[in-house]
Amino acid sequence: MSEPYVLSMQDIQKDYFGNKVLKGVTINARAGEVHALLGENGAGKSTLMNILFGMPVIHSTGGYGGKIMIDGKEVQIKSPKDAMEHGIGMVHQEFMLIPGFTVTENIKLNREILKSNVVSALFGKSMKTLDRKAMNADARQAIDTLGVDINERQGVSGMPVGYMQFIEIAREIDKKNVRLLVFDEPTAVLTESEADTLLAAMRRICEAGIAILFITHRLEEVMAIARDITILRDGEQVAALEAAHTNVMEIAAMMVGREIEAMHSENRDVTKTPEILMEIKDFKVQMPGEQVKGVSLEVHKGEILGLGGLAGQGKIGIANGIMGLYPSTGTVLFKGEALPSSQPEVILKKGIAFVSEDRRGVGLLLDSSIEDNIVISSMHIHKRYIKKYGPVTQKNTGEIRDHANRMIKDLDIRCTGPEQPSRRLSGGNQQKVCIARALTLNPEILFVSEPTRGIDIGAKKLVLDTLIKLNRDHGMTIVMTSSELAELRSICDRIAIVTEGKIEGVLAPNDSDANFGLMMSGDYGKVIEKGEAIR
Repeated sequence: MSEPYVLSMQDIQKDYFGNKVLKGVTINARAGEVHALLGENGAGKSTLMNILFGMPVIHSTGGYGGKIMIDGKEVQIKSPKDAMEHGIGMVHQEFMLIPGFTVTENIKLNREILKSNVVSALFGKSMKTLDRKAMNADARQAIDTLGVDINERQGVSGMPVGYMQFIEIAREIDKKNVRLLVFDEPTAVLTESEADTLLAAMRRICEAGIAILFITHRLEEVMAIARDITILRDGEQVAALEAAHTNVMEIAAMMVGREIEAMHSENRDVTKTPEILMEIKDFKVQMPGEQVKGVSLEVHKGEILGLGGLAGQGKIGIANGIMGLYPSTGTVLFKGEALPSSQPEVILKKGIAFVSEDRRGVGLLLDSSIEDNIVISSMHIHKRYIKKYGPVTQKNTGEIRDHANRMIKDLDIRCTGPEQPSRRLSGGNQQKVCIARALTLNPEILFVSEPTRGIDIGAKKLVLDTLIKLNRDHGMTIVMTSSELAELRSICDRIAIVTEGKIEGVLAPNDSDANFGLMMSGDYGKVIEKGEAIR
C-alpha cells in the first residue's frame, strides 16, 4: 500500500458572493518532494492557500467545498493556528518581519527559548529570561541550511530585500514540527545566484522528508526542482502533470491560454545619440544594503538603459538616491541642470518619475482605492484631476474615474473596479498600479526598479511590452533596474552592470553570457588585463 500524501486538497471549491473563484481544484503533495503550483495572477492560487491556512476571509464568506487531508486523514483547518499545529508553514511573498528586531529575534518569534535565573527561582516561570545563546544557535543552524551569509545578531531594518526573504524562510524551517512548507514567490526578490542558492536549500529541506508547495512565476526554476506541477487558470485546474513530461513553453501556454512570444531588442546603437539626457558623476548613496560607492554614467535621450548586478551591490540604490529617498553625494545633471539631493518633490516636478522595488512600503497607499493611487502624485505635483471654485478645490472624480479605467484596461490590472482598495490586489496587480501612477505623471525619464517582481508570465510580458511602447512610440527614456538579466537583455539598448557599488562596465544586450557573468562577479577587469575577455 502506497504511503499517503502529506497534503491532499480534493475538489476544492470557493465562491465569493456568487462569483466562483475555485472550481474543483485537487492538489497532492508528497513527502520529500517539490510540487509546483502555477497560474497567472487571479488564477486562484492565493484563494487556495487561504483555504489551506484557514484564513478568516474564507470562513467569514461561507467557507469552502471539498476536503483537506493530512497524512491520509481529513482535517478541519479553521485558523492559521490550526495550520501550524498540523505542521504547515508558509513563506509569504510580502515580508512579515519586525524591522526593530534582530535576525534571531525574528526567526524565534513566539518560539523563544527561556532560561532560569535567581529571580525566576523565587518568583516563578514568568521571570525567566531569554536564552540568547541558544536562540542564536538555532537561528544560525536555520540560516546555514539555506547556505547564505547573514549575521544572526544583525538588525533586520535596512537589509536588502533578498536577505529578508532568506530570513522569512529560515523562520519557517526552524519550526520543529513542520511537514509541509508553502513557498510563495520565494525567488521574486532574489538575484539569479541567490535563487540558485535557494533552490539548493529547498533540495536539502526535501531530503529531511518535508514536502514543499512551490508557487512561482519562474518556470525554469520549476523545471529544475519540481517533480509534480498543478496549473490553474481562472479558478479551474487545467493540468496536473510531471515536470519530466513537459517543458517551459507548454507550461506557459497552459497558464495563460495562449502562446508566449519571445521579445527581441532592436539592438540600436544609442551611443550615437547626440543628446545626453542625464549625466551621473561620482554618485554615492547611503542606502542600507545597497550602497552606491561612486557611480558615473550617462543616460542617452530615448534609450532604455538597464541596471543589473547581484543583490547588495548597489544597483537598487542608484534610482533611490537620484529620487532623493536616501542621502547622496556627487552630481546628477538632468538636461544640463544639477538636481538637488533629498528633494523628491522637486525631482518629480522636473519630469522624472520612479517605480520603487518596494511596492507596499513606498509605492502604494494600501488602504486607498486603485484610482486614488493612480492619480495622487499627479494631483500633488501637477495639480491635475482637481476642480477649482475660487479658493476651494476638490477632486475631479469624473476625470479620475475615466483615467483610472483607461489605465486598468491598458495595463490589464485584475480588479473588481477602480474603487477597490489596493491592499486587496494581488502582488503583481499592485505593481501595475505603481506603474500606472508613474505614467500618470507623463515623465520625460522613468526609473523602474524590479518592475516585474512577483508578476506572472503573461502580465510580465505585458509590462515589458508597455515599457517598450512608451520608449519606442512616445520617446520616453527609461532606466530599468532588474535582477532578471534575461529581461534586461530582452528590452534594453544598453546594460550597465553594478558591482561593489560601482559600474563594472556597460554591455550591449546581445553581448556574450561570459562577459555578463564576468562583470557581475567583478572579474571582468582582471580578464581584460590578461586579454582573455570573450565576445
